Amino acid sequence: MAFGLLRRRRSRNASGAASGLSVPLPAGAGAYGCEVVDPMGQPMGGAEITVTALDSHRVVARGTTDPYGLFMATLPPGSYSVMATAEGLTPARKSVDIAAGVALSPARIALLPARQLELPPPGTWLFDPPHTAIRFIAKHVGMAHVHGRFTRFDGGIRIAPDMADSQVSVRIDASSIATGNKTRDNHLRSADFLDVERYPYIDFVSNRFVYRGGSKWTLQGTLTMHGTSRSVGLDTTYLGTVNGGYEQELRCAALAKAELHREDFTLNWRSMLARGIAVVGPTVQLELDIQAMYHTPETPTPPE
Repeated sequence: MAFGLLRRRRSRNASGAASGLSVPLPAGAGAYGCEVVDPMGQPMGGAEITVTALDSHRVVARGTTDPYGLFMATLPPGSYSVMATAEGLTPARKSVDIAAGVALSPARIALLPARQLELPPPGTWLFDPPHTAIRFIAKHVGMAHVHGRFTRFDGGIRIAPDMADSQVSVRIDASSIATGNKTRDNHLRSADFLDVERYPYIDFVSNRFVYRGGSKWTLQGTLTMHGTSRSVGLDTTYLGTVNGGYEQELRCAALAKAELHREDFTLNWRSMLARGIAVVGPTVQLELDIQAMYHTPETPTPPE
């Protein structure tokens, strides 16, 4: 059903029942529409909408809003709960009654900022390798995506009293790359790709935390790989802190993602294509799924 039909006007359908939308309806059905807006009152495209029947608790419709923040569904008569969600915002829920032959005017649903999670206390937090993963997805030229990971790494987070001044450092053993194919892994370690004999480590050091709202941050920093350093921004979702593990250690968790372009770090990609070598494509999606354990408190800086 075209979203352009979600017009704010009232009309009469063939049965003479009042309706808020000028849309054709299946026999015995009604229609529900909503307009989702962000905290600034602007249309919110891509918001997730879930419609649940109140009598059976069954999800009867699910989808996302269009670029104008609009969503519509045709529904059997009954009572429903409609929930709108979007990343970084507080979910909103409304109840609606649907009658046969009636297309309701779009309801306005305003999403508010989510409650900010309590930030980790200042200090040093060290990665917990058994609960941390560094993964990547790359397009294999002419084939499906290649999923891989690095199995050896270390790192930590220094949380400063002012979160913007915090710092993350990660060192990855480049030879620990694993994609589930021994021949491919050996090729990725070779001079054609990572050249691990000359460049045994991949390093990332952040220089700034930038708050993006809700639980979203961007970690600005420098990634050094294959002897080349480039500025990179990690889009990061902070997942909170918890007392966990066998000894109930204080832990924090985050998920960070970045898109890397291999040609920023290697020079022979086009050469390999010309030689007919099947290679991992030029764009790599990097994901860091991190748990870190509280190690030492932040040492106050002495006054000058």
